[in-house]
Amino acid sequence: MSVKPASSNRPLSPFMIGPYYKPQLTSMLSITHRLTGLALAFGTIFIAAWVTAAATSPEVYGQFAWAANSIIGKLLLIAYTWALVYHLCNGIRHLFWDTGRGFALKSAYASGYAVVGASVVLTAVIWAVAYL
Repeated sequence: MSVKPASSNRPLSPFMIGPYYKPQLTSMLSITHRLTGLALAFGTIFIAAWVTAAATSPEVYGQFAWAANSIIGKLLLIAYTWALVYHLCNGIRHLFWDTGRGFALKSAYASGYAVVGASVVLTAVIWAVAYL
């Protein structure tokens, strides 16, 4: 009896995106979760610079505040806020998964869309409240 070799049409790795692997919402959210974790690490450096500038002198803090209030500074702060909220919402999603809930494909997609929507809405609410 001979053993039939595996089909050569199967992808070797899920990271071979392109003709072999179609990106799915769950995989994209997983990658985004990792990237937002990285963004939060760099954002912590920004927060440390803010505290250091505030502790140094009014002139140094003024320069920092000018940079933070520029268009690029505000866009980075909005992106940091979104990364924080997204990472939190997706972390809560993972806590439900840790209890064995939400693994069905329909549930996984619904919670994924909920995480994306909630992160955008909560970021907008945070910035709206900050500027009222």
